[in-house]
Amino acid sequence: MKLAAFLSAAALSVLTLSAAQAGPTLDRIKSNKAISIGYRDASIPFSYLGADQKPIGFSLDLCSKLVTRLEADLGEKIAVNLVPVNSSNRIPLIQNGTIDIECGGTSSSKKRLEQVSFSVSTFASQPSWLTMADSGITSAADLKGKTVVVTQGSNAVGIAQGISQKEGLGLSIVQAKDHAESFLMLTSGRAAAFMEDDILLAGLKAQYKDPAKLAFLSDQYPKTYYGLMFSKDDPEFKATVDDVLGKLMASGEFTKLYDKWFVSPIPPKGMNLNFPMSEALKERVAKPSDVVDY
Repeated sequence: MKLAAFLSAAALSVLTLSAAQAGPTLDRIKSNKAISIGYRDASIPFSYLGADQKPIGFSLDLCSKLVTRLEADLGEKIAVNLVPVNSSNRIPLIQNGTIDIECGGTSSSKKRLEQVSFSVSTFASQPSWLTMADSGITSAADLKGKTVVVTQGSNAVGIAQGISQKEGLGLSIVQAKDHAESFLMLTSGRAAAFMEDDILLAGLKAQYKDPAKLAFLSDQYPKTYYGLMFSKDDPEFKATVDDVLGKLMASGEFTKLYDKWFVSPIPPKGMNLNFPMSEALKERVAKPSDVVDY
């Protein structure tokens, strides 16, 4: 009943794509007959480059459903412009209108919601530490005084700083330009640990030449929720995106797409992340929500 009420409310709030009624994002898409989608090149399995160097992933599959919906509303085909983004420029590119929506692996937060908007949650993750298995490091306490790496623009920057201060670890926190560079710093011995959301670390670990040489620390931190990211204060576009996702969740198609990318072999090497849907995400699928705790 609650899910039906959510979907009904979302459907009622979606306005037609006429110039007079559409919000700024929908109006731009209608005018250009095109949508600009931001993607990441190494956020496995959300958004990354496949064997042919073309972007693929779970978030891009979700956005393809949005494109289908927009074409149905417009009654004509729209071009899809794929724009590479990174942790540092993804929010500015949303704000200046270069991209209409980011289909990557970005977590929502109260701080980010001051700058952009997010769809209902599409993933529940947890910040974690990844280390080399032979390092002798078994918990965050063992990192005291050591150099660790985070990716510039990631929520992990503030989380790592908070952990260092709260637990008196005195960490030397280095910010790499992207996940690939952060991972290289860890595997080359220039950092004792790499902090990022568990699923992104799992993807990097799975494609490493010898995954057994990498290990997660057992420390537990509060969950974060991912969503598709777009312009702030554009309720018409948010209603459309949420309506598309809500219907995918209600029909079971969202779960099928999740299984395709998280518990099945994925390109380009056929690796399986073996990352079943968490109870936290199952709750969001049953009752779609964009609420974040911090």
